[in-house]
Amino acid sequence: MPHLHIEKFKEITLPQVYDEVVFNFIATNAKRQDEKLISTTVDGEDFFLLVKEEENRSLLKSDKLTRPASIHNVHRALLAYANAAQLHVISSNVVQKQNIHLQKVTALKKIEYFANAFPQDKEVRIEVGFGSGRHLLHQAASNPDILFIGIEIHRPSIEQVLKQSVIQKLDNLLVLDYDARLFMELIPSNRVGAIYVHFPVPWDKKPHRRVISTSFIEEARRVLKVGGTLELRTDSENYYAYSYETFISLHKVTLQINKNKEIEISSKYEDRWKKMQKNIYDITMINDEFSDELKIEGDFDFAKPGLGFEEILALHGKTFRFKEGFIHFERVYTIQEGVMLRLSMGSFERPEHLYLIIKEESIISYYPESPLKSRSNLKAHKELNRVLHG
Repeated sequence: MPHLHIEKFKEITLPQVYDEVVFNFIATNAKRQDEKLISTTVDGEDFFLLVKEEENRSLLKSDKLTRPASIHNVHRALLAYANAAQLHVISSNVVQKQNIHLQKVTALKKIEYFANAFPQDKEVRIEVGFGSGRHLLHQAASNPDILFIGIEIHRPSIEQVLKQSVIQKLDNLLVLDYDARLFMELIPSNRVGAIYVHFPVPWDKKPHRRVISTSFIEEARRVLKVGGTLELRTDSENYYAYSYETFISLHKVTLQINKNKEIEISSKYEDRWKKMQKNIYDITMINDEFSDELKIEGDFDFAKPGLGFEEILALHGKTFRFKEGFIHFERVYTIQEGVMLRLSMGSFERPEHLYLIIKEESIISYYPESPLKSRSNLKAHKELNRVLHG
């Protein structure tokens, strides 16, 4: 995560443009004055820089919820703010020059790219959590007529695959930094040839965070073509047993089970586990049924709120549950013309995390953009409207 440790944080006059970076406004945590968010725009990407004031120094870094697709834009924003405010930098891992291969990247996409017009011209295959990228890159290189979408949230892994996509001149590979469980909800039905879930985090102590779940499998069945496959590969016996029970609990399912199956390409971790003589388990679900067309109706418009600012600030820490989902008000912030809320909302298994800005003129908007238009998010938005109305 790019960051600067600085001697003392200083605010600048906003809005302001410095070195082609736009700083729009600042939000201060209403419960903790040592945390601030700086609204930033670089090359059309909107995100926050996070300020954490510590003993004898401050930390300036990118906000996890709103980090942009281009990590280079975060580096630019951090350096621009430090220079604009004339901050004294104690330590830094920010680089001023972008890797030559990353300068040529076109494969990295934001979720809106897929939400606005899902690719239609090629068969699609998806890898969830591609890690080192060996399997994803091999598949893309071996199948030039198929479009591969790799989903990952680990930034070093993303950058490594992006560099390799340029070096290997792969034009059939797209990369997305997003929750795969949410991404599945916007894919058109009967569109995907294969979904790979190789060596997911087992989450033995937090099973609700596992990728494989009944809802994920049901979405996979909907998006897969007839004959398409969902392939789980794991070294965890617990995860294998849990996944098998989840698959087999479905009313109708076709499965292939393999143990220590050899595949064309393996990750460095799999190679290590094989040397340790660990077993590798495969569960492959074959989709046998054609699904109905995906239909999602609704919008993210807001009614005029009935709550005053003090009542909105009092929402801090509160949770509202409804059938199939929830809304949790994680934090509240004050801004010059109103308040801002940090939310988690949607389904329990795959919540959306975002900010909501409420201005004095009763103008309400999500930041930096509206949630993904999924069934669970639309239900949560309807409930959010109800809560704000009072």
